[in-house]
Amino acid sequence: MSGLRATFRTAEGWAVEHAVLTVTDPAGRQVARQAADVRGEVVTDALPAGVYTAVVTAAGYTPVARTTQIASDGSGSLGDVVLAPVAEAIELPPAGPWVIDPVHSSVVATARHMGIASIKARFPDLSGRIEIGRPAERSSVHAEIKAASVETGIKMRDDHLRSPDFLDVDVHPVITFTSTGMRQRGVDSWTLLGELTLHGERREIELELTYGGWNPDPWGGVRVAFHAETTLHRNDFAINYSALARAGVAVVGTTVKVELDIEAVQGETLPQF
Repeated sequence: MSGLRATFRTAEGWAVEHAVLTVTDPAGRQVARQAADVRGEVVTDALPAGVYTAVVTAAGYTPVARTTQIASDGSGSLGDVVLAPVAEAIELPPAGPWVIDPVHSSVVATARHMGIASIKARFPDLSGRIEIGRPAERSSVHAEIKAASVETGIKMRDDHLRSPDFLDVDVHPVITFTSTGMRQRGVDSWTLLGELTLHGERREIELELTYGGWNPDPWGGVRVAFHAETTLHRNDFAINYSALARAGVAVVGTTVKVELDIEAVQGETLPQF
């Protein structure tokens, strides 16, 4: 019977074969210690069911600590653990609250049209709060978008997107996202887990998040930047509009790519200029 499994890799996908996994119980006692094989894979002996702390160390890499659950059969998994070289360790923004600046942020949704072109829709009315934690995986996000702010540059199309055929903004005026967790993918990238409420439907989604850095701004504040992407299936949110199609090609594609460029200001409120 196997215990806790994990695979250790670099951001480029190379195995870190000399990494060591150490597992401790809630009292801090070491219950397992195992080195990875040439594939960067490791598995401990079976462990008693419960919650443990797993620490991954490797010469030249920044240590990683994770909380993990062991099931009743003695097994558990950390999945792929990405190790960052010490020289490449990034400087995280200061911990605490940050407010999304809608003027310097963008949310763009791209859908296929007639199977040959793309239509981009922007949502400029965005607000939200980011709580930066330590470690970064303890960070959280809550954001809201006014659905009626959607714009594509053509009024007739914008009005159609606001109608019951698509967003139905009179009934569902706000799109919300609330994070539920994070897991690191690379030196400056994470997968952000959360719940998206759109068109009255709530679904779990994953955002591929990239950290852009932080700096003081010219107005006496401090700013941080992120880029995130995800793909949504509009049928998951009961947006089932299907106009007449020719030659079997849908007028509007069923998948929508969403790209977010977010800039946030340190503190509880946005500065007044």
